[in-house]
Amino acid sequence: MTVAVHPTALEGVLVIEPSIRRDERGFFLESYHQSAYQSAGIRYLFVQDNFSRSRQGVLRGFHFQDVTAPMAKLVRCVRGRVLDVAVDLRVGSPSFGRHVSLELDEERMLQLLVPVGFGHAFLALSEWADVEYRCSGFYTPAAERVLAWDDPQIGIRWPVASPILSARDQKGMSLGDYLEAPAFHFSPSPSAGAGGLSPSPSTGEGRGGGASSGGVP
Repeated sequence: MTVAVHPTALEGVLVIEPSIRRDERGFFLESYHQSAYQSAGIRYLFVQDNFSRSRQGVLRGFHFQDVTAPMAKLVRCVRGRVLDVAVDLRVGSPSFGRHVSLELDEERMLQLLVPVGFGHAFLALSEWADVEYRCSGFYTPAAERVLAWDDPQIGIRWPVASPILSARDQKGMSLGDYLEAPAFHFSPSPSAGAGGLSPSPSTGEGRGGGASSGGVP
């Protein structure tokens, strides 16, 4: 298996482009191959697979688990289209509070790696959107936190003004509130797959705007 890995404007957030074999029958791809991904520098051990279906206009996020149960995510849209977004929540990081966004769809089958230390959200753009993602940790409700999808300090230009939100996501904290008890702190000496993270005691990119994720077809 061969995969092409593209960096984004945020260190550690990667776009993975699979090798897709297409013919008159349809197509085939390997959605994950541990040794190939490790050779490409993605060294997380994934332990849980999740699958969600969302109707158009549903926005999920921003979600993350703190260092008591850290979780990286490898995200792919297998039906329809979504706008997938990662935001840097590592206090002290040069890119703290900045985000990168990428449209994931069923045709290109791109994956977005969201490392530990980042919040993750996506918006369903098509009538229905199915998203599957591998997780490097188990879902742990006590460790889960939610950041406000529309925080002005992050400034994401979502293509909808009033998305469909869960009751939990309607109550997401602001970035200012997050800073009162941050979940992650940045380490200037990241190891591969760690995303420059050190435990805390407690494509579009930017802040206030978007840009392409750079080098991704």
